[in-house]
Amino acid sequence: MLKKELGLLILILVIGALTAAINPQFVSQVNLMNLANQIGLFGLISIGVGLVIITGGIELSVGSMFALLGIFFLDMLVNHEIVWPLALVVAILGGVALGGIHGLLVTRLKMQPFVVTLCGLLLYRGIARWYTADSTQGFGYGDSYETLEWLMSGRTYNIPHTFIFLLIVATIMGVVLHRSVYGRYLFAVGKNEEAARFSGIPTKAVITGAYVIAGTLAGLSSVFFVFYTQSVSPSAHGNFYELYAIAAAVLGGCSLRGGEGSIIGIVLGTVLLQVLQNLVNMLGIPSSLNFAVMGAVILLGVLADQQLQRRRQRQLAMASAEARNLAKEGAAGAAV
Repeated sequence: MLKKELGLLILILVIGALTAAINPQFVSQVNLMNLANQIGLFGLISIGVGLVIITGGIELSVGSMFALLGIFFLDMLVNHEIVWPLALVVAILGGVALGGIHGLLVTRLKMQPFVVTLCGLLLYRGIARWYTADSTQGFGYGDSYETLEWLMSGRTYNIPHTFIFLLIVATIMGVVLHRSVYGRYLFAVGKNEEAARFSGIPTKAVITGAYVIAGTLAGLSSVFFVFYTQSVSPSAHGNFYELYAIAAAVLGGCSLRGGEGSIIGIVLGTVLLQVLQNLVNMLGIPSSLNFAVMGAVILLGVLADQQLQRRRQRQLAMASAEARNLAKEGAAGAAV
């Protein structure tokens, strides 16, 4: 895994150097801070989606969660004048609840994660559009939420708070995934859920926990995105953001088969994806090709994962054959 992460870092540095050579504006302070902000925004959701992928599942409803939770957050803040700390907590708890529902549907009712989250994608978007009569919601005029706005979209020592939040969350989740029993359980479930269950691992709780974490980070991110866009259009807000998260996780080494991945890899995958998006903009390539870039990235990531999987299988087969030959030679020597 360390080799994969090192390779990602080298690739990011090479692409960044080439882009800077072509357009020096790439390394300007304004562009780097904007890039850091984008990395922070998408890195949070990529970590959550990455954990779900490690269990062998998928999360397709993140973008629609942003629309639904963003609409409710603005409605509480602007129309019902609920104090912002409570509105923030409710938005996050909304993400927790939706993630928990996904986890329970997958584990208790044995539904496929693809079906559950695809239905969520359609359902949450539809509710958001119905609730607002398909109209865009914003902060309005005369309303001031200076403290909340500084917290969600401000900077400290010129570093965007979204990026700082990403570093904090990545550190915490890195400990959870790589230094805790729950993290070991996640990998075990992703590798072989049935074997993990027979080993005494509470697989249902582990999988549900991954969806809850993803929902929690989606709830927090929904508020960040509200202040990033300053308004929420229920028909377009968050569209395809789940694909950014999936692409970043796959780029970062999360196998769609489950059982593989790392927090550092997911963060580096997010950085690489955003650098590629920035490269498209810097070179004056039409922004409509952004989705083509994402599609190519996911395709290359899956192809690379397949090649690595085949290579591991060949190495295991060779090692197994060698062990059998050694055993036979030992048995023959003992017989003599």
